[in-house]
Amino acid sequence: MKTRFLALLLLALAALQPLHAWDYEGHRTVNLLALASLPADFPAALRDAAAQERVAFLAGEPDRWRNTPDRPLRHFNGLDHYFDMEYLADYYAMSVATLSPFRYEFTAQMAVVRAKSPEKFPADEKDNDRIKYLPGFLPWAIVENYAKLKSGFSYLKVYEEMGTPEEVAEARRNILYVMGTMGHYVGDATQPLHTTKHFNGWVGENPKGYGTNKTFHAWIDGGYLRKVGGLKDAELRAKLRPAVPLALDGAPVRDAEEVFKVVMSFLAEQHKLVEPLYEMNKDGRLSGNGDKGMEGFPVLGKQISLAAQMLGDLWLTAYQNAPVDNFLKNQLATRKLQAEAKDGKTGEKPKSTKKKK
Repeated sequence: MKTRFLALLLLALAALQPLHAWDYEGHRTVNLLALASLPADFPAALRDAAAQERVAFLAGEPDRWRNTPDRPLRHFNGLDHYFDMEYLADYYAMSVATLSPFRYEFTAQMAVVRAKSPEKFPADEKDNDRIKYLPGFLPWAIVENYAKLKSGFSYLKVYEEMGTPEEVAEARRNILYVMGTMGHYVGDATQPLHTTKHFNGWVGENPKGYGTNKTFHAWIDGGYLRKVGGLKDAELRAKLRPAVPLALDGAPVRDAEEVFKVVMSFLAEQHKLVEPLYEMNKDGRLSGNGDKGMEGFPVLGKQISLAAQMLGDLWLTAYQNAPVDNFLKNQLATRKLQAEAKDGKTGEKPKSTKKKK
């Protein structure tokens, strides 16, 4: 009871506080708004107060993995947070429309290009994490987590029908973990600076004189909204639409490969905001000073809401598209039969041992 009360208290306090952008508080906001968008027929145990706090806390997990000196994890995890679209054309002569939904197939395609044109990829002694020239894997991180979530729902359905209370509880915990961590990547996808090589100040040719300072990313992540007072939870929730299943070309998505196409299209739309964001910064509309400095406020608020809507749609699609895990169902059925046989409760009437007169 104490844990449940504490979770409810934290949620109530959060509703009274200003909310920030894509720093830890912003990612929490995205996850909580996504939960609020889910329909009533989404499993209630994944939406109660304790579940909400778990999913909100896990919104920061992928960033906590980045706070490590271990380079293998920094290399693996860091690339999942962004997708620098310019790299596709600049280095690899690829387009968004032709990308493979399979991470390692895409990696192999890049390796072929690097082997043919090594002069385009000179070694850099400062590249400690071995990530230079790689565009990142953000869309794959989102889709792979979608597939994990769909799998989780598949086996949860079976455990709820045939499993023990402990198995049901563990399956739900697994699902909450995936929901929470994947929410971080969807949040990253709507921060336009996670889609560009200009992620922290304009780089290379700069004919329009955009800002090159290395504080711009942190300013967009949360600094600006902290200065202007933050977003209000109630206002964001009032604008939420109910989550809907994802669609591709007007038809419901059928599998994770189609979800990949939806996610890539979504990222391409966010990338279109990169230069307008730099223009707003140059013009003082992201300064937070005076009326003009507040013009960036609704733009960033819209991106937070967009992340929540996309995340809610992904969660709902995974739930509705999850088939029953028939392999697990057969295993549990076998387990039940074995247990009944062991206990002498096979359902057959025991033969009488009395002798007939």
